[in-house]
Amino acid sequence: MNISTIIGILIGIGLIVASIFLSAVQPGVYVNGPGLLVVVGGTMAATLVSFPMQELQRVTNIIGLIFRQEEYSIREDVSEIANAARLRMRGDFARIEDQLDRIDNPFLRTAIQLVADGTPQEEIMSMLNWRVRRLREREQAEARIFHTMATYAPAFGMFGTLVGMVNMLYDVNGPDLMSTGHNMAVALMTTLYGLILSNLIFKPIGIKLERRTEGRVMVMHMIMEGTLLLADNRSPAFIRETLKSFVAQHEDELRGGREEDDMIKRMPVNMSKDGD
Repeated sequence: MNISTIIGILIGIGLIVASIFLSAVQPGVYVNGPGLLVVVGGTMAATLVSFPMQELQRVTNIIGLIFRQEEYSIREDVSEIANAARLRMRGDFARIEDQLDRIDNPFLRTAIQLVADGTPQEEIMSMLNWRVRRLREREQAEARIFHTMATYAPAFGMFGTLVGMVNMLYDVNGPDLMSTGHNMAVALMTTLYGLILSNLIFKPIGIKLERRTEGRVMVMHMIMEGTLLLADNRSPAFIRETLKSFVAQHEDELRGGREEDDMIKRMPVNMSKDGD
């Protein structure tokens, strides 16, 4: 479970609710069904127009990833590359094939397979870089959906405000002051709903997905570095220490620094098994 996401949403909702109850004479006026319908429905409709259905169908699974903290062991990948180097130095290619069947990470499995098949380094790097670019483009497109929704929500909030203002001005000279107050509430609440959805839900989810992609790409680059060393017939100890230094450097860039031993033992980068 991703604690930071849950805590952030709960704190945001808690602050909004607390500010309403502490400042409003009638907190119930902040619940406005028509205003919420305008913002949510309009945002969904504009998103459907903006993206093909094939991309939008992945949104449900993406939301599940936001609330799930998947931990991926980098130490396991380092050990697999070092073990492949040990077997390759011994000329035991049959055991390398057996090792491939036990590797869960498809990107790592492909990298070791290419080296075991004697593929030139240039072709190995070309293939692996292509897969990194494909993953980055796919996941950036997923994050872009939520950034787009973050743009649409305030816009439809303003649309609801304009509709409410027009209705309010039309009834301002009428005898029914309750109708005027209702239209005023719709006019103001739609803007509030749009801002909340944009800045508390859609935009943070897009940023979270981008950070997840950065972590996944970092691991893939680590595997590529290990693959080059493996193709150069470097020793298992040299490969292990080099990859530890590689991961430590990139961990500092992504997370502001942690102890190397803790990082190598377990680093949450949400690298799912379909990241190929």
